[in-house]
Amino acid sequence: MGFFDSEVVQQEAKQLFEDYQSLMKLGGDYGKFDREGKKIYIQQMEEMMERYRIFMKRFELSDDFMAQMTVQQLKTQLSQFGITPQQMFAQMNITLERMKAELEKQN
Repeated sequence: MGFFDSEVVQQEAKQLFEDYQSLMKLGGDYGKFDREGKKIYIQQMEEMMERYRIFMKRFELSDDFMAQMTVQQLKTQLSQFGITPQQMFAQMNITLERMKAELEKQN
């Protein structure tokens, strides 16, 4: 069975995409959130990023041709911006840490 034939993989991919879309839409109103709302948003982003990191690691570890092609496509797309997947995750973490630090200043 191929990597993408797995119902678990399909469901997780669908859920990650939907969660990401929802958080991005919600993020447009981040500035209007109260302190607690901002904390919850940051926490949800961190949790989603961890799920995404694990999901991508599954791709990297898979012997499936399509999974490996997906990893290569991501690397190619990111290289157009001059970054690697590891740098992408690191940058996202830096952004979330800055958001947390800004929130602490508002105390």
